[in-house]
Amino acid sequence: MQNFEYASPSTLQEAFALLASSWGETDILAGGTDQISLMKDYLHTPKRVVNIKSIKELGGVHHTPQGLRIGATATFDELASNQAVHAEYASLLSAVNGVASPQIRNMGTAGGDLCQRPRCWFFRRGFGLLAMQDGKSLVPNGDNRYHAIFGGGPAYFVSASSLGPPLIALGAKVKLASASGSRVVAVDKFFVAPQNESSREVALLPNEILTEITVPSARGIKNATYEVRHKDALDWPLVTASVALQMSGQAVSHARVVLGHVAPTPWVATQAEQALNGKALSDEVIEQAAEAAVSDAKPLSGNDYKVKLARVAVKRALLEASGRA
Repeated sequence: MQNFEYASPSTLQEAFALLASSWGETDILAGGTDQISLMKDYLHTPKRVVNIKSIKELGGVHHTPQGLRIGATATFDELASNQAVHAEYASLLSAVNGVASPQIRNMGTAGGDLCQRPRCWFFRRGFGLLAMQDGKSLVPNGDNRYHAIFGGGPAYFVSASSLGPPLIALGAKVKLASASGSRVVAVDKFFVAPQNESSREVALLPNEILTEITVPSARGIKNATYEVRHKDALDWPLVTASVALQMSGQAVSHARVVLGHVAPTPWVATQAEQALNGKALSDEVIEQAAEAAVSDAKPLSGNDYKVKLARVAVKRALLEASGRA
């Protein structure tokens, strides 16, 4: 690990003053479950590391009639034990419980989950976000069994965020703050598919801190997350599906269907949503929506199995949301 300057501010204003205007100069440390690995592997070599865990206003999980406020440094364990999450946000709770390691649940943070770097083994071995060598991507003809089936490049990694898909399905937003002010970004706009090596996979600027996540009230909204994994022990899912359904009587008035681990960003399955809107959740409609969710999939040479898994995940999530799982 390269030597670095360490700072632990107690206020946001102190933290802002320590940030740089370009990537690579300063890194934020929260839970550290990804950051430390990046530094040990020399993928990140910051001159300064700013620990934000001592900034009190960045913590906590708070529920109001309007919804949920999740501080950036709130841990997975805090989310898993929050009564409001249990009562209203089944899709979020399932995603949190999918992180099986007690160590990660106690250290990993909500903000860190959204901001973590790709787990693509080409990226982790130093080939960059687009895994380029001699002007060509290594992924299409390489070991791509865990890579994207949506998006079509030039980025083929998959978003590693556990919370991203359910947060998008639930209409969540993030607050990004800097010394010059703050801005609010919908979570579905926060994730970005990079087009070149100088880009990042999230819409966060190097002088900004993600301070909080706000989730609208989910009262009356049927929501669920279903994950397909190799094993129950600590591992990233192969595919996930998160759904949120507003109902009008027996019919779906507004559907959100978001897939995880299938594209560089959490993937909004628009065609599946269209297949659900205005219809009752019959077995036939659920099958149609699951099929529509993967209609535009473009698997690579080694990951066509993900198409079937994504179809199954959507079906299972819809069945769970409808109370028939």
